[in-house]
Amino acid sequence: MNKTAGPARFRLIRMLPRDPHEPHRTATTLELFFDLVFVIAVATAAGELHHGISAGHPEAIVPYLMMFFAIWWAWMNFTWFATSFGTDDWLYRVMTFVQMGGVLVFASGIPGAFEHGDFAVPVIGYVIMRVALVAQWLRAARSGGPLRKTALIYASGISAVQLLWVGFIFVPYEFKPVVFLVLAIAEISVPVIAEVYRQTPWHPHHITERYGLFTIIVLGESLLGSFNAIIGAQADVDALGPLLWVALLTLTATAALWWIYFWAPHHREIGSFRSSLRYGYGHYFIFASAAAFSAGIEVEIDRLTDRTELSFVQTSYAVSIPLAIFLLSVWWIAIRPNADRTVNIAVPLAAFLVLLDPLLPIPATMITLMLVALVVVLVIHPPIERPEHDRHGSAARDGTHDAP
Repeated sequence: MNKTAGPARFRLIRMLPRDPHEPHRTATTLELFFDLVFVIAVATAAGELHHGISAGHPEAIVPYLMMFFAIWWAWMNFTWFATSFGTDDWLYRVMTFVQMGGVLVFASGIPGAFEHGDFAVPVIGYVIMRVALVAQWLRAARSGGPLRKTALIYASGISAVQLLWVGFIFVPYEFKPVVFLVLAIAEISVPVIAEVYRQTPWHPHHITERYGLFTIIVLGESLLGSFNAIIGAQADVDALGPLLWVALLTLTATAALWWIYFWAPHHREIGSFRSSLRYGYGHYFIFASAAAFSAGIEVEIDRLTDRTELSFVQTSYAVSIPLAIFLLSVWWIAIRPNADRTVNIAVPLAAFLVLLDPLLPIPATMITLMLVALVVVLVIHPPIERPEHDRHGSAARDGTHDAP
């Protein structure tokens, strides 16, 4: 926990940096509670993607990627701050609840962003989140210490970019994707600039546990969305056999994705500033593809119930493309450095074959069998052992950590 000088004024704990070597550091109940609101946001974005693709509008992918960036980035902002400065006193909790309220406002505006290109409500939700987040950074700066300037850079950078997002509301629709990309780059640049001055501390086991928990959330959304669609489709099919088969394949494939993700010891992969950026930012593709897998399954069910005009191959690609992205992303971020040659060939090969599966007569079945086969390979070939200095580099030697 934070070092304090005894009971503080107003029963507040001085917001000093957390010890990156703190034993038994795990996710708190507040962090788990915070993640719950993202279930709503992820489900809403995946549902809108499903409706857009099923209706024959592949351009729905663009607002999906935009909205999921905002979901992922809001979660990132809280998570990395919490691992460095989490105090869990009453003011910290209240600021967290304010951020949760902002996420709910943001989620309520996702349908409007998809259907009308109206980003006003999502931006308002972000303003609410940012008011609380900036207040947290200013509180960390006020506590003094060597990270004061870093905290002030975070507070000022986040505030400046958020003002630009308010202006984004008034950008003509045809220019919104390009402007969004520019502002997204500005967003992810703030931590890079702030950390150049002095790195904030983080706990490798805590931060990777947080990422793992969010991965479980998006995989759980795949199960929830898929099985809700199966329940709703029962009245529109003559036989339940195909739906039950899709249900079995969905459960099996999702379990395989879980196994593949958690095969590698993730805490090894955030030992330097560069690896932390790769791990933290690369998870956007893992989270977004896992949630899109849910939309793909629902599109597949729409085909079985004649609710879509998409062809057999098109609906199959709605499943295979997210799965291939998930496999490649997990491989690049966590599996590749911990695997032997066999695994490092098997995972990219599986991703490539998954992309070819829609050309086969039974793509969903073949994709699932391929994922199961990949799990078998991972079981036979456990992660390789690496010396401690290879895991954390100079960070392990001098007792410091850096992070995005």
